[in-house]
Amino acid sequence: MATKLPEAPKVGMVSLGCPKNLVDSERILTKLRSDGYAMSPDYSGADVVLVNTCGFLDSAKEESLEAIGEAIAENGRVIVTGCMGKEAEVIRARFPNVLAVTGAHQYEEVVGAVHEAAPMPPSPFVNLVPDAGLKLTPRHYSYLKISEGCNHRCAFCIIPALRGDLVSRRPDAILREAEKLVEAGTKELLVISQDTSAYGIDIRKEPRMWKGEQVVPHMTDLARELGKIAPWVRLHYVYPYPHVDQVIPLMAEGLILPYLDIPFQHASPSVLRTMKRPANDAKVLERLRNWRAIAPDITIRSTFVVGFPGETEEDFQYLLDWLDEAQLDRVGAFRFEPVEGAAANDLPGAVPEEIKEERYARIMEKTAAISAAKLQAKIGRTLEVIIDEVGDEGATGRSQADAPEIDGEVFLRDAAHLQQGDIVMVEIEDADEHDLYGVPLMSN
Repeated sequence: MATKLPEAPKVGMVSLGCPKNLVDSERILTKLRSDGYAMSPDYSGADVVLVNTCGFLDSAKEESLEAIGEAIAENGRVIVTGCMGKEAEVIRARFPNVLAVTGAHQYEEVVGAVHEAAPMPPSPFVNLVPDAGLKLTPRHYSYLKISEGCNHRCAFCIIPALRGDLVSRRPDAILREAEKLVEAGTKELLVISQDTSAYGIDIRKEPRMWKGEQVVPHMTDLARELGKIAPWVRLHYVYPYPHVDQVIPLMAEGLILPYLDIPFQHASPSVLRTMKRPANDAKVLERLRNWRAIAPDITIRSTFVVGFPGETEEDFQYLLDWLDEAQLDRVGAFRFEPVEGAAANDLPGAVPEEIKEERYARIMEKTAAISAAKLQAKIGRTLEVIIDEVGDEGATGRSQADAPEIDGEVFLRDAAHLQQGDIVMVEIEDADEHDLYGVPLMSN
């Protein structure tokens, strides 16, 4: 039986006051949209309503209170944010049923309140951000969505039916958002879309001015400009089109992180054809070798589907052999599961569940061994690490090879003096299958 995807919660927004408030509202809605929330144009269709208030004048405060009252009367589930949020006691005295009150520019708090009031149903089939990452990200890293939709028609995927064909954002709008995020404390930008490599193909002839120069809507140009803004820029969901070769020198220069998240999905040519995926595994292996020659520290992460309809033991063994040769750094795997509306549901050759489980165990064993060997080779090296959490005795961070929530971590001793968001040099002392252990080097 096909899985029916849950509907995304809908958020309504009432934005009052000055243009700065409007920008705050846009940032909040952008973050919620990147987390998968849908927007509601009216009270009746919203699961929760945000009221971004103004508190500059008494008349503006009264207008804000009236807007809160209207939202409660029309919907009942209201979160208040903005300038008047500093007078939370006034708001709660008049409207004790508001779900939360946050102040101006408190993006983490207001988006966190939305997550609590209207939780996003986890769905590995459509969520770009990992389930654990659907909690509001800490200030030092931010997801930056550059486009919506997808032009591919993969047999197992329904994203084009849900979100339509690729629609790219203007490069200047993306760069402006990136700049604001960095000004607010972001150290690492995680670039996401359904197909990052295809960014700009729909607006390719529409360059935009940025800092006095034209920026072409193309993945390479965008990555280069983002690298000038943020200390770390990480690219996700990159299809291995030929022009991806152009971003590798940017990694070698240190402009963006030497990291690519490429959803290969499989390696067997017959399975890839059935999946309706672009594929040429031999050329991919050659390109991986070329990339590593240019940027030796490049990390390649990918995901694979096991048990796709028609997958034979020969197909699966082909995948395992390909992984031996490809030596990917980070790998996730999924057992095929029918999703309502996907073309793959009607394909012949369904793989029994017990065989899916057996193949899943084998691929995870294979990739864990590859990962362990690669991490062992890092013992004794000095790596740059971004700090995610700090405790009384140590800290937890990530190397340039590790995206939050989906890859490994670096556990640090003697690191209580560090702060979240610090980027420090770390001597690696030990490793296991997925994580590294080390000590921060004292700076002069």
